[in-house]
Amino acid sequence: MDETPLLIVDGANVVGSRPNGWWRDRAGAAARLRDSLAPVATIGLPARLTAPVEVVLVVEGAARDVPGTEGVRVVSAAGSGDDAVVELVEGAPRRRRLVVTADRELRGRVTALGAEVYGPRWLREEPTSN
Repeated sequence: MDETPLLIVDGANVVGSRPNGWWRDRAGAAARLRDSLAPVATIGLPARLTAPVEVVLVVEGAARDVPGTEGVRVVSAAGSGDDAVVELVEGAPRRRRLVVTADRELRGRVTALGAEVYGPRWLREEPTSN
């Protein structure tokens, strides 16, 4: 079993979760998300996800040409981004798989395959101290 968690981010869904003008430049918004995810590969998410982490950003549509970068593999969905996320989850059955999306249907599909699911805010939240 691979001990490195696999964090799969539904790019279109996460980008669309904030009304910050992303629709004017979908590729630029996806690239900014990709860049914000890069540190997660080496430092994780404090109190939520310990590094190292394999980070995968799934993009589609107008963001399809956004390249990967150090720390973030970008998967350009040939069709549905949701289907690409499901394929990634299916392809790593013996790993801890975490999917970030708010899409209800996608949440159901990947949960049925044993993945953990978190909403977009989970990536931005500061952990609470106890």
